Formats: sequence, structure tokens, C-alpha cells
Amino acid sequence: MFAKIPKACFSTRVGFLLLFLLANAWKTPAQAPAANAPAIALRDALVAACSQNTTEFVAALTARNAEAFARMTPPARATFLKRFVLLDKPGKPRTQGDPQGKTQVFCATPEVTTLMEIDQPELRDNLAYLPLDIKDANDSTGLSAHHVIMGMVRESGQWKIVSLGLLFLDLPSLEAEWDRAEIKSNEQAAIASLKQLVEAVETYRKTYTRLPDALRVLGPPETGAPKAERAGLVDAEIATGLKDGYSFRYVIVGANTSGAPAKYEAAAIPAEYGRTGQRSFFCDSAGVIHAGDHKGAVGNELDPKLDESAPTESDPHH
Repeated sequence: MFAKIPKACFSTRVGFLLLFLLANAWKTPAQAPAANAPAIALRDALVAACSQNTTEFVAALTARNAEAFARMTPPARATFLKRFVLLDKPGKPRTQGDPQGKTQVFCATPEVTTLMEIDQPELRDNLAYLPLDIKDANDSTGLSAHHVIMGMVRESGQWKIVSLGLLFLDLPSLEAEWDRAEIKSNEQAAIASLKQLVEAVETYRKTYTRLPDALRVLGPPETGAPKAERAGLVDAEIATGLKDGYSFRYVIVGANTSGAPAKYEAAAIPAEYGRTGQRSFFCDSAGVIHAGDHKGAVGNELDPKLDESAPTESDPHH
């Protein structure tokens, strides 16, 4: 058993928080958790992550991590919450206790229900760590179970998450890595959406013998069947000009809008340069897609033609 650390000495070692979390330091007797116990704080965080409630989840983060979480883009926050409960989509949470004193959180999705069991916390002054088991609720064998120790720290009288197993939860240091991953995903999605947009324009041209006046014309009808004013050729996000971190722009080239000779250009631009995307994509009047880094501005036909077989500029391995 470790010797008790004097508070004066302990206060000088806050910078080595992770070492204390990983140490199997002095266990307190098991007891029913109080209303503000770390087990309850972790339970509420798991419930919020299951339902993708970012407002409630941020209450479980330290002030530093909460600020970084707020700076993350909505898709990045959603991805983080899904990974937190090992699920691919939001679920419906419910909680209960068990005879052994564990706190159970169920997260039900159409495909699977996850059971997360929080065991009694081990406390050390302002630090706590809690055994957490995550498994398929229908798995009676335990073969699907993941076991992790969740580290908690008391900040301003409230318990906050500070580590997931051996991983110190330091969101500011992870922001750049997540941005790179999101940029790569968003760029691929933007290329697919731009191709869909071009195909929709050509389908509209063939159907109505003229070019659409604007992006919204290609969107789904509010009621009834598709028509020239709402052709139903792209989803509502593309029709409003914003999808997957990219803004979409469509313009008619010249005054002629009728027939096959009529020309247009389409473009996809990062909505937030450096966070949601890096390259700008441009489709010329011949239907060729070009790609280039324009610091968030619209691309043009002088940019290199898109080579989808090459790694993207935002790829960290490039």
C-alpha cells in the first residue's frame, strides 16, 4: 500500500496527474455513491454520449477540454461521442443499478444495444478511477466485452473525465489530428457531391431542355411530385449549398440557358478553410473536375485536373 502523500506535496505534483491515475493507489472501502460521486458523473457522460447530447456531455469535461470540444466542428464532435460509447450512430439511453452496486448504462440502437457497467470508484483525494466494462447487452459469454479504467478529477467541486484507460484525455493536443482526418473525409465527400451535382444538372437539362436557375431548383419538392421548380435531383443539403463541411456554388456561363450548348460551372469550397477542408474543387463547362488549394477561395479551370488515385494534400502520410 502506498504511503499517504501530504497535501502540500500532492499540490506540487498536479502536473503528473496521469501517473497517479495509472497507479493502483490506496483503495477506499466500497460504498454507495453519493449524488456527486464520480460514478454518477461518468454515468451522465455516457448517457449524453449515447444520445449525442453535446450540451450535457461537455459538463463532464475539464474546463480546458470543454473549450477545445467547443472549437471542434459538429461532425468531429459527433464522431468523438460515437467512439466514446463504441457505437456508429446515436442511441436511446437508460440507466439502472445492479445488486453488486454497479451502475449500468444501456445504449440502444436499431442494430445493437450496448451495456456499459461502472464499478465502484477508487478514490485518492481529488482523483478517482473507475472500472468500466462495455459489451453487447445480449452477450452472456462476455466475449465482446471491453474493459477500461476511466480516470476522473475533481474540478471546482465536480467530477470531470481526465483519462480513458491509458489515454490521457487532452482534446487540445488532438485537435490538429482530428482536423486532418475530417478534412480528408470531407474532401472525398465534396468530390462525390460535386459529381452528383453535375449529373443532376445534366439530367435537369435533358428533362426540361434548359439549365436550372439555381441550386435550390435541383432540391427535393416541398410537397407532391418533382417538377421544374423543385426537381428532386439532389438532397436538401446540396440544394441549400452546404454539405459535409463544404459550400457548393453553381453559376450559368453566359446568357444562354436553353439546350445542350448552354454552359455552367460548379464548385465546392471549404466552409471553414483548414478545419472542414483544404482544397477547392471546380468543375468546368466540359464537366472536368479540377482541384487546388486556394486558401478557402473558389477554384478555377487552371487548377490541375483531379487525380483521385493520388493521396490528398491533407493526407498526413502524403
